[in-house]
Amino acid sequence: MMIIQLVFAGFMCCTSIFFFADHLGFTYFNRQGSYPFSITEQTYLLAKCQRMALLGHIGLVTGMILQLKPATGNTYKLQIPIDQFLIKWSLVVAIVAYSLNYIPSFIQFRYYLLPLATTAQALLLIRGLVYKKPFTAIYGGLLLGLHILGATLTGYKENLIIQFIMISFLAYPYFKRTVTWLFLPSLYMLLYVLPTLTTIIRVESWNGNKTSETARMEAYDTITDGRNQQLIFNNNWEFLTNRLSEINMFSLYVKYTPTQQPYYGVEILNNAMLALIPRALWSDKPNTEKVAMERVYQSRVINRLSTVSAKTRPVIDGYLSAGSMGVLISLLIYGILVQWLCNKAQALFGGYELGCIVVFNGLFQQLWRGNNWEFLINNLVYGFILMLILFHALKLTNLLKTDRT
Repeated sequence: MMIIQLVFAGFMCCTSIFFFADHLGFTYFNRQGSYPFSITEQTYLLAKCQRMALLGHIGLVTGMILQLKPATGNTYKLQIPIDQFLIKWSLVVAIVAYSLNYIPSFIQFRYYLLPLATTAQALLLIRGLVYKKPFTAIYGGLLLGLHILGATLTGYKENLIIQFIMISFLAYPYFKRTVTWLFLPSLYMLLYVLPTLTTIIRVESWNGNKTSETARMEAYDTITDGRNQQLIFNNNWEFLTNRLSEINMFSLYVKYTPTQQPYYGVEILNNAMLALIPRALWSDKPNTEKVAMERVYQSRVINRLSTVSAKTRPVIDGYLSAGSMGVLISLLIYGILVQWLCNKAQALFGGYELGCIVVFNGLFQQLWRGNNWEFLINNLVYGFILMLILFHALKLTNLLKTDRT
């Protein structure tokens, strides 16, 4: 569960240092930031948002601590060696995940199963290296490499960053010195390349007529051309100040709520509950993305004519619902739920490696940094349902049995 704390703290608190530096006038290229209010008010709002993020982290950790207790009831044990199981599991789950592209009614489960497969592949890679099993390492590394290669075509940064974080966390207990020395330089290179890579892919393949492969090649040529250094710096600083950190958007929410936009009370929670209803049962169900974006427009974070998606995070939704008390209570519940789910996965799937590392981090990857309540509660409910389905499937095949030791 350390990964949730570190990612949450890093995303909500530490990454804002770049925006704050930009706010104070520092950039590594000549650019002046523009804000919708005075520099003094901006400083006050940034400080308030940082305090709110800290309050949210306190609630998260407190909730997790309240659930730090041994699992009660039956626990289960995997009946075959974990490497043997993961070799089959990672391939079968990946095939099922990609197959769901052709079954629209179940497409949302793809977004849970695919991380489940890649987490298993990453664990196979590390276990193969640690226990000197060449086939295991090559098998896991090859499947994971194919996934990462495919992720470079999507135009999204998050998937690649998540894989980097996952591999680093899995490797650290066994290769502390190597990971320590390589982590920061590798992270620097990743952040140097990704903003320009994804921007070019989006422009050329999303909005243009070029294939993703062609767009990726053009992005590679741009990154390796020394004449484009200023362009790369511009993309990087924009990413670090306004995309990696969401403190600027948070400050806008705090500025307009509750002075001009009243607190939402239980409205966001009600939206999240309605979003749980399958579209097969409610054909006229409102689009969840559009419902979530409505409060973004109402708080004047972005213009309605913009094509940018600017979804809120748990701390922001907590604040919009009931101010600082909403932040504390919602993140306290958040912490209780994530730790309970982790405990449950460990008890059902035979221990820490399969239960916590693979199943929990695979099915509930959104919980690392959170999402808006509509998508977050959807992940909690349907992720839990899928976890029970997988458990009973493994139990029926006798791969899991009650641990009576």
